[in-house]
Amino acid sequence: MEPCVAEFIRFDRITKFYGPLCVVENLDLSIDKGEFVSLLGPSGSGKTTLLMMLAGFEQATSGNILLDGTAINNVPTHKRDMGVVFQSYALFPHMSVGENVAFPLQMRGMGKAEIAKRVARALDMVQLSTFADRRPSQLSGGQQQRVALSRALVFEPRVVLMDEPLGALDKHLREQMQLDIRDLHRRLGLTIVFVTHDQSEALTMSDRVAIFNKGKIEQIGTPRQVYDEPATRFVAEFIGETNLVEGVVEAIQGNEAVVRVASGAKIVSVVSATVSPGQIVHVSIRPERVDLTEIKGDAHNCLEAEVTDSVYQGDHLRVQLRNPSHELIAKLGRRSREFEPGAKVYASFSAGDCRVIAP
Repeated sequence: MEPCVAEFIRFDRITKFYGPLCVVENLDLSIDKGEFVSLLGPSGSGKTTLLMMLAGFEQATSGNILLDGTAINNVPTHKRDMGVVFQSYALFPHMSVGENVAFPLQMRGMGKAEIAKRVARALDMVQLSTFADRRPSQLSGGQQQRVALSRALVFEPRVVLMDEPLGALDKHLREQMQLDIRDLHRRLGLTIVFVTHDQSEALTMSDRVAIFNKGKIEQIGTPRQVYDEPATRFVAEFIGETNLVEGVVEAIQGNEAVVRVASGAKIVSVVSATVSPGQIVHVSIRPERVDLTEIKGDAHNCLEAEVTDSVYQGDHLRVQLRNPSHELIAKLGRRSREFEPGAKVYASFSAGDCRVIAP
């Protein structure tokens, strides 16, 4: 893969209105060359609109979009040199697989010999070399999506844009395609901008994840950063599952805070936001970071609770807990002992495994 070049794609203070409705607000985002960036968020958060503006299907109300240092706001879609893959595949049913893949090259006036060579190479990349003469209707959903991906790559675009491309596939096919696309990205050094509402998908595939909420980016970082170090309550709740425990900051000690919760217990936690003593905050604790014992441990980060339910889910044991001030969830290893409802336990976790976030 080529080394990354800073700001290959740049969104500079982009705003988009549909009538009186603001769907993207004063947004800045830079994407490096060769980077895989996922735009992740709930429906209506602005992620697809941003992708459509990059593709040229929508125009920004204000702000600039730059590609390799050049503004492309007024550049027509077909001149932006971007491959686009949609959830619907958008294959031509009357054409064979090979003809579908060849179509972008024919539109560019390429010669027949070069078209044949590129189509063969593109189909080989997605392991469909023997399917060139079939019609899309003769393929499975996963195979059709591979054809759509092949068609987006065949003319060697500078950027590949993907809008929920795996949403129509079943779980097994979706997970396999995630790995296939990630492998293509790594082998070819592609710059990919990928829209999804699936948190697991974004964490699996991306170099960085931009988390959208109400037209703004709440946080951007590596999959590990956004999961382990959520900057806001929205990010903590949207990425995976978390426990949010409310409390009051008693003291700040370096990059950690001492938080007193309603039960009187104290939590020492790494701080992900600017907080002050006396401020009401939330502590985010991922369920898989919680350990359960029947014996009280350290004075801090040890919360007394009662088991309300325990469910075996194959790869882990999901235990629901309750105490007078809050509810918790613990995800224990599949070989952990089971706790019966009504059991009195202590939920413990380390300071490095939780984060103080502003409300």
